[in-house]
Amino acid sequence: MTRDAFPADVSRAKTGPTDAFRANGVASPVAVKICGIRDQQTLRKMAGLPVDYVGFVFAPSRRRVTAEEFAALADCARSVPMAGGRPPRTVGVFVNPSMEELELAVRLSRLDVVQLHGTETPDFCREAASRFGVAVWRALNAEEAAPAGGEGQTDESTAESRMTGAGRPGPDGILAAYRGAAEAVLLDTGGGGTGRTFSWDVIPAWKEAARRHGLKLFVAGGLTPDNVRALIDAYGPDGVDVSSGVETDGRKDIGKIAAFVERVKQE
Repeated sequence: MTRDAFPADVSRAKTGPTDAFRANGVASPVAVKICGIRDQQTLRKMAGLPVDYVGFVFAPSRRRVTAEEFAALADCARSVPMAGGRPPRTVGVFVNPSMEELELAVRLSRLDVVQLHGTETPDFCREAASRFGVAVWRALNAEEAAPAGGEGQTDESTAESRMTGAGRPGPDGILAAYRGAAEAVLLDTGGGGTGRTFSWDVIPAWKEAARRHGLKLFVAGGLTPDNVRALIDAYGPDGVDVSSGVETDGRKDIGKIAAFVERVKQE
């Protein structure tokens, strides 16, 4: 299937709440993604909140949705005004998907962003973006890289060796291969979905490398309404991603979602 098969998706991939990012050195509100949405009621309760992205998990997880369930949820999301009075962009979270799996999710309900958490290579990211006209975000283990200033090449073979465990390039060596292949990188704890924070002092090196290679930087991992403002004030990421930090007893809590978003967007 070619990119031309998804003209509406190409258009959507080029629009939406991109003004939430910090671009050209001008500070803009930090983008918010609420991940792990499973029911339409939660989406409807989020009406009016300045949420930029809503995430749906396709990978094995207690929050997993099928492609068919996602189609209904995405239709609901497009009817709910959130950031800027617009519907949020939809993000599908995958671990080592096939191109056929991605095609189904995009075709059923015009998925806006593909977020990859497995061992997907830069070439895979580039092909997905080109074939389906979607933005691609690459999730990475924030603490997997060598310390800033460590040795590491900056070509795609370096990223490939990182994924197979051979050597530990620094953030610049890792992100160089994703230049032009992904729109954003998402720093997370381990493989993601742990609900635990990582050591935030690694963020500056990743942020500098992301800027150098034209990538946006999202941060996830153990964020809550209580700690997200400290993260933003200290490190200024382009966006933040939360799931378990806005849940009570394993279910999305609209009070926690509202508190999280308010603390992200406060002046």
